[in-house]
Amino acid sequence: MAALIDTPEAANRLARAIASDLSLYNEAKIKEGIEQDTFFDVLSDEIQEGRVHYEGRVDKGLLARTNFFDRALVDVILARKGHILSKIW
Repeated sequence: MAALIDTPEAANRLARAIASDLSLYNEAKIKEGIEQDTFFDVLSDEIQEGRVHYEGRVDKGLLARTNFFDRALVDVILARKGHILSKIW
């Protein structure tokens, strides 16, 4: 079993990589979620699967004091989809 990630830089990289994969493989759902303002509902299963993977790889102490996974969802997915028409922006 691989050692747990215990540096903020590595944890942030992992979070962004997971968010990038979510974006790559779920484009239609992301578009629908942004357009209908249901992003977190439409992608709840995928987000939860990504979160479980992330939390399983990162040291618990680092998890307790950071929010890299949630920030990655916003920075990597939502911020890059500003071209999708939505009533929320």
